[in-house]
Amino acid sequence: MATLCRPAIAVPEHVITLDETLDLARSLHAGHPRLGLALRLIENTGVRTRHLVQPIERTLTHPGFTVRNEVYEREAKRRVPEVVERALAHGELTARDIDLIVYVSCTGFTMPSMTAWLINTMGFRSDTRQVPIAQLGCAAGGAAVNRAHDFCRAYPGANVLIVACEFCSLCYQPTDLGVGSLLSNGLFGDAVAAVVMRGNGGYGVQVERNGSHLVPHTEDWISYGVKDTGFHFQLDKRVPGTMEMLAPALRGLAGEHGWDVSGLGFYIVHAGGPRILDDLCRYLNLEPATFRYSRATLTERGNIASAVVFDALARLFADGGVPEGTTGLIAGFGPGITAEISLGSWVGAPTDGRHSRRPRAISTSDIALVHPTAPRRFPAGTTITE
Repeated sequence: MATLCRPAIAVPEHVITLDETLDLARSLHAGHPRLGLALRLIENTGVRTRHLVQPIERTLTHPGFTVRNEVYEREAKRRVPEVVERALAHGELTARDIDLIVYVSCTGFTMPSMTAWLINTMGFRSDTRQVPIAQLGCAAGGAAVNRAHDFCRAYPGANVLIVACEFCSLCYQPTDLGVGSLLSNGLFGDAVAAVVMRGNGGYGVQVERNGSHLVPHTEDWISYGVKDTGFHFQLDKRVPGTMEMLAPALRGLAGEHGWDVSGLGFYIVHAGGPRILDDLCRYLNLEPATFRYSRATLTERGNIASAVVFDALARLFADGGVPEGTTGLIAGFGPGITAEISLGSWVGAPTDGRHSRRPRAISTSDIALVHPTAPRRFPAGTTITE
C-alpha cells in the first residue's frame, strides 16, 4: 500500500467575486434571451470567489490560441515549482527520491510535457518516469492518484509526485453564448496543486484499492470543441444528474473491498457543482456535512478541475485529519462520463520524534495565495502564515 501525503495548493492573486461575475454577465450579455436563467444558475453554484491567472480585463480578451497557450506555459513554469517544493517537504522527500511524475492539466498544452521541464530544472533524476494526463478533465485528479497507486504497487517502495495545473480562465470563449457556456464562465477557477504518494512511510491516506467507471455513450456530455480559437468547453444539460449513474460505482467498489460506502469516515470528491454533492448525499445516504471540504473548495475557489480533490484533501489535513485507521474515499468525476475512485485508510503523523524532517503545522490550511514576489523555496520545518 502507498500513502498519499499532505497536498500543497496555490491559487493566483487575481480574484473575482460572485457579485462581480453577475455584474459582468449582465453587462456583457444584456440582450441574451436566457440571461435570467444563466444568472440564476451561476448564483446557485455556491461559488463566492474565484482566482484567475490574469486580471479580469485581460481574461475577457481573446488574443488567439497561440498567445493564450504561451500564457499557460509561462504561468505554469512560474507557479508550479514552489508548490512542488512544498509538496516534497510535506512528503519528507527530495526531488531525487521521486520515481514518477504524473502531471495533469486540461487547460493548456506543451510538448514535451511539463514533466520534462520539471525534471530538467528542479533536480529530479533523469530516469524519473513521466505520465502526462491531458484529456480526463476534472476526473484527472482522481486518475492521477490511481495511476500513482498502481505504480507503487508495481514498484514497491517507489515514490510518485502528482502535479495538477489548471488555468481554466484561459479557456474563456467570448463567442460561446449557450447557457452552459455562461454557467461555466461563472463556475471555473484557476489553481495549482501538488502531492506526493510514498511507497513506504509518510502519513495521510494509505490507498488500498482503486477503480474506474465509465458511463456508456456519454462522451459528448462533457467535451472540448478544439478550434482555431482554442478549447471550447461544451457542457450537456444532463451532466448535473450523473451521480445517479456514478453513485452505484462508488458503492460497488467499496463493496468489493468489504466496506459500506455509506459508513466511511471521510469523503474527498470532485465538486463540479452543488447538485453533484447534493445528489451524492441522497444516493449514498449521507449527511450534507459529509462533503464539507469539497463544498468549501467550491465556495472559495470555484471548480478548479483536476485540482479540486487535492484542495479538498488539503482542507482535511488542515482540520487535523481523522483518527488512525479511519476509512475513506477519494473520487474525481469528469468527461467520459468517468469516475476515478480510490479507497484508503488514514495513517496519522508520527508522535515519537523519529521524523524530524516533517514540517510543522501551518496556519489554517496549506492553501497559499502566491504572488509574483513570493519566495521560491520553503525548506522542511518552515512555518507558513497567511
